Amino acid sequence: MADDRLDDMSENTEIRDGLSASVGIGGLVSVFDKVTTFFPERENYHGLAVRLKELSFVTCSDLCAVDYLEHRDRPLPSGVTPERFEVVVNLLSLSLHRRVKIRVQVPEENPHLETLFYVYPGAENMEREVYDLMGIVFDNHPDMTRILMPQGWEGHPLRKDYAVGRVPVQFKEAPGPR
Repeated sequence: MADDRLDDMSENTEIRDGLSASVGIGGLVSVFDKVTTFFPERENYHGLAVRLKELSFVTCSDLCAVDYLEHRDRPLPSGVTPERFEVVVNLLSLSLHRRVKIRVQVPEENPHLETLFYVYPGAENMEREVYDLMGIVFDNHPDMTRILMPQGWEGHPLRKDYAVGRVPVQFKEAPGPR
């Protein structure tokens, strides 16, 4: 399902067209509330991040993932094929006073994406957290191990199909009255 609001942002067309032309990477671009959002194909994700860094988007302020298990019909621009997972990256340019987002679709059957660690070193732990909690693997990451859950943990707790309440709560005996 396409959302026409994402495609028709006439007040920000100069931002969208300027960034889209200067980036030169395939994929769709939309502008909503002065934030430019790129929807690259998975194979263009890393190249887009490199190009945006060259254009002074030097801070990766956030990298997270969303599980759309039950919402595959979410609003996306026409031409973007929805997948179960979506990785969202927020980049910031202090010199341009602009923020951009990258939203890349990641299929459930092959949840792999190229790491941004070598472009944005601060993304290392954010990618590890996404791997740990959602199961998306960042290829060529220097330390793709769990960061929050124990190393032997099975499954990824933030996935929508992960069973709730799998970890029994353990209480210590309360001390008696004083």
